[in-house]
Amino acid sequence: MTGYVGPIEKQTVENEFFRQVLFTGKHAQLVVMCLQPAEEIGNEVHNNVDQFFRIEKGEALFVFNNTEKHTAKDGDAVIVPAGTYHNVINASKTNKLKLYTVYSPPNHPDKTIHKTKADAEKAEAEEHH
Repeated sequence: MTGYVGPIEKQTVENEFFRQVLFTGKHAQLVVMCLQPAEEIGNEVHNNVDQFFRIEKGEALFVFNNTEKHTAKDGDAVIVPAGTYHNVINASKTNKLKLYTVYSPPNHPDKTIHKTKADAEKAEAEEHH
């Protein structure tokens, strides 16, 4: 297939992996994510990447630049401009958070699958060595 055409909401809600890349193009990348109860992505910054998030199930707490906080729920979208420190935290202690994100430009190797946050951290450490 040339690009991505699919049931993004269904794919997002059914995804159980911490991170799974669905599509990588020249200027954008589509990724589904699942955060376990109370799990967080961790504070990070992408200096040359704008990032769009859409929450499909659950409640997320977004923290920008360690001070600005926003709650996002099912149906909400959040954009994090390049150069903004950000963390995404699953606000629930009992339910999984299901979301998808679009990186522009791409941020992960094509076809990346990180089954757990630990897998993601290990792979990212290897990418930076």
